[in-house]
Amino acid sequence: MPKVSVEEIRNISKTALVQHGALDWISQHVADAVAASESVGNRICGLYYLESYCEQLLSGRVNGQASPDVQLVRPGSVYVDADHGFAQPAFSKGLPEASKLAEKNGIASLSIGRAHTCTSLGYFTKKIAEAGFLGLGLTNASPIVAPPGGKSRIIGTNPIAFSVPDGNGGVAMQFDQSTTTVALGKITMAKAAGKSIPEGWALDKDGRATKDPEEALKGTLVSAGGYKGWGFGLMAEILVAGMTGGRISKNVGPLKAKDGEPHNLGQFYIIIDPASGASFYNRLEELTTIISSEEGTRMPGQYTIPQTEVDVPDELWNLAISLSKAKHSE
Repeated sequence: MPKVSVEEIRNISKTALVQHGALDWISQHVADAVAASESVGNRICGLYYLESYCEQLLSGRVNGQASPDVQLVRPGSVYVDADHGFAQPAFSKGLPEASKLAEKNGIASLSIGRAHTCTSLGYFTKKIAEAGFLGLGLTNASPIVAPPGGKSRIIGTNPIAFSVPDGNGGVAMQFDQSTTTVALGKITMAKAAGKSIPEGWALDKDGRATKDPEEALKGTLVSAGGYKGWGFGLMAEILVAGMTGGRISKNVGPLKAKDGEPHNLGQFYIIIDPASGASFYNRLEELTTIISSEEGTRMPGQYTIPQTEVDVPDELWNLAISLSKAKHSE
C-alpha cells in the first residue's frame, strides 16, 4: 500500500476529472474535496468516488460544464442553481454572498439546488467555519432507510454536519454524520472486502437484522437511535427537498450508478454570525475547557489534524492514475 501525498491526490483527481470532460475550475473544486477527505481518513468520500465522478461525466449524469447561477431570494436567503453540476463549485459561488447576508442580518440560509451529491457534507460546513461563521448543513440521498417498524426504503442516510469557528480562522468543533447508525459506504466497502458487518447496522429485505453486507444492500439501514435518528433524517429530508427544490430521497437513483438521470439533489445550509450572540467565544472557550479537562474527552473534531501523506490501497491508487491518463474529453 503506497503512501501518497495529499497534494498528489489532488492533482491526480483534478487531471482525471478534466480528462473526462469537466472544466478546469470545476475540477479543481471537486479535487480539493477529494483530497480533503483523504487527508482525514474519510476514504468513502475521497478517491473511492473518483471513478463514479468520471463515469458520470461521460454519461452526462453530471454536467462538467455547469454554470452555477447565484440568486438572492430574500434579504437573508441565497439560492444557487447548480445546473446539474457538482455541488462543490456551486457552493463556492454562493458562500461569499450568503456570508455577507449572515454578517448583515446575523443569520442567512444558502440553498444549493439541482446538484450532484455533495459527498462529504462537513467539507462545506468547515469552509463556513473557516470564514468565521457557524455552519449547519443538511442533505439527502438515494433511499435506503425504512421507518422504524417498516421495510420500505423511504429516505436516505441524510447526513447533518455542524462546524464552529474558533475566532482565528480555524474550526473549534465539527461533526459530520449520517442519521443512520453507519454510512452506506461502510456497507459497500465491507461487501467489497468480503467482510461481515456488526449487528445493528442494517436489516435484510424482510426487516430482520443481518451481518451480511450483501443482504443489507438488498434491505435497509437502521436509523441511529431508532425513532430519534429517524426524526433527524426526516428533518433533513424536509428542509433539503423543500427549501432547495431537490428530489425527495424516494425518487433519487443510486448515487454511483454510471447512467441515469442527474442526481438533482439539494444541500441546505444555515449560516450564523457568532458576533450576533451575547458572549459566543467566551462560552465556547468555557465549554471546551470543561469537556477537555477530563482525560480522554474532547470536542468533536478538536484534535483532527489533516495529514499531508496518507496510505492508499494499491488497487485504488492504480485506478486513480489510470483515470488521469484516460483521454475521453473532446
